[in-house]
Amino acid sequence: MGQLCTKCVQLLYNFAVSVKTLLSGLLLDIRECLAQIADCPCLKRKNVEMRRLYQPVLHPYEEETAQEFLQHIEKGFEMSSLGKISLEALKTLAFSDHPGLQMLAALYYLHISQDSLNIHLSQEHLETYYALLKSNDLEVQQISSLSLLSFLLEGNVTKEHVIEMDLLEPILELLESDDITVQGNSCTCLMMLADSEACRNAIAAAGGTIPLLSLSKSHDIGVQQNAVQAIFNLTRSEWIQRVLVRQSALPILTHLLESSDTEVQYYSCAALSNVATDSQHHKAMLHVGDGFLLQTLLSLLSSDVDKISNQACICLRNLATNEFVLTSLVAMHIQSRLLPLLTFRNKEIQRNSVILLQILSQHSGNQDALMSDEMLQTLGELLLTWRTDPVIVGHMACLIRNLSLSKNIQKILESPCVEGLLQAIHSAHLLEDSLFYVISCLAELVKHEGATAHIVALMDEPLISHLVKLANQVEQTELSFQAAFMIKHFVRHEEIVSLLKTHMNQVQQYLMKYLIHREIRFQHLGITTLCALQKDPDFLAAFSNSELKKHLDEICQQTEIMQELLSVAIGHMDP
Repeated sequence: MGQLCTKCVQLLYNFAVSVKTLLSGLLLDIRECLAQIADCPCLKRKNVEMRRLYQPVLHPYEEETAQEFLQHIEKGFEMSSLGKISLEALKTLAFSDHPGLQMLAALYYLHISQDSLNIHLSQEHLETYYALLKSNDLEVQQISSLSLLSFLLEGNVTKEHVIEMDLLEPILELLESDDITVQGNSCTCLMMLADSEACRNAIAAAGGTIPLLSLSKSHDIGVQQNAVQAIFNLTRSEWIQRVLVRQSALPILTHLLESSDTEVQYYSCAALSNVATDSQHHKAMLHVGDGFLLQTLLSLLSSDVDKISNQACICLRNLATNEFVLTSLVAMHIQSRLLPLLTFRNKEIQRNSVILLQILSQHSGNQDALMSDEMLQTLGELLLTWRTDPVIVGHMACLIRNLSLSKNIQKILESPCVEGLLQAIHSAHLLEDSLFYVISCLAELVKHEGATAHIVALMDEPLISHLVKLANQVEQTELSFQAAFMIKHFVRHEEIVSLLKTHMNQVQQYLMKYLIHREIRFQHLGITTLCALQKDPDFLAAFSNSELKKHLDEICQQTEIMQELLSVAIGHMDP
């Protein structure tokens, strides 16, 4: 344990002296007050029951506890100690009716909460906090709520314990305080608690969403920020999302998107993004202000604050699950707002912009509007930059494939998109799904002869080697098939056949796997590729003395037998 420095000891000593002086003077004031009241004629009226004027009474055991507590401080008592003795003393002080004693306990906890030793507050001490937060003294409320907040911010109290010890009740009551400091502290406590799944459910069950929605409209910007962030944390629960929608939270959050404070803008947008993950809420969200939400989110894409434009992009992405939103956004020229974001310095914004574009491109009515030389150039450059990022590459490949209509092929070939897709194949960081999307996109392009010649010109030995390796991995059914499909189109070109000769054994292996595959499409692809390769003398010689030839002979024999059997069967059916 560390020791207090001389300065801190002196400060505590001065504080102790002040409290002792306060207690002594307080006792005198109480005695004088009671004596004067007792002598007053108003209490001596006949036939009238004496009415007691309530004053907090300082009980002897409370005074004794306070004196002992102060003596510990004077003697250099380690303020970090929260042992049994200090706990009992703090309980006595906190549960006293006298605000002076409650203040002593509140100040003690404030010091502990800000102590550099990071002491963890146990459940037993949270029982003491209940009394302090329920105090009728404003200063005690301010100090105790502040110290509890400090413990939460430093992670020195278990959030679930706060709920278990029923502190949620006084915290929610303090939200309705007329004091901004108390409101702000209690609101921030709720924001911290709502970060825990168990706590956020308890907050909603206790009716905490209603006062938070009210405080989200507070004129104090600090209180408003904390309230909106607390609501954002609560929206991580699908059940609480439904509660908030029923409580008319959507118009409030939508209106806050126009706040002059960027933190309020961000957290209201983030809360709406969470709500938008459930498509059942989309109708209610889009109904606010007759489409006001889409217009506002669209304008926020151009925000000077990175996290706001990124969050607006996420919210629009979550909303873009139905035809109305898909077509409305393109009709509102969202592509002109997304283009600058694709060249942005923030990778996360670039990633979410690509995802949103890919979703928009799924609707056939949007593809012409999204197709432009500038868009393809930007997408290609982005793909070359982030060719190792599985999310960007996967969604980019899907986007390009969606735009690969016959009339657009030439523009795609003239852009850096194809080069970016080919380079992405080399990446060891790509996940299987992302690699599949890349290969599928290229397989779609090679269906066009002009595209095949263009891609062949960009092919090299490592790329061919990678494609052959993927074709051999038949356990990854679709990825293998698409890679083999590309090879089949490439073997029409002599330069590719030459590159394949260095992988002749691997080629024979995957062709054999295809010929014995249970799916007809694999068998057909294997045979057509085999026929194309046999035009080359080296491949023909290799195939003639391989297991492939034996297997093909077996297939022919089986086919002849099957044809004879079919002829007999059909012959019996004829009249």
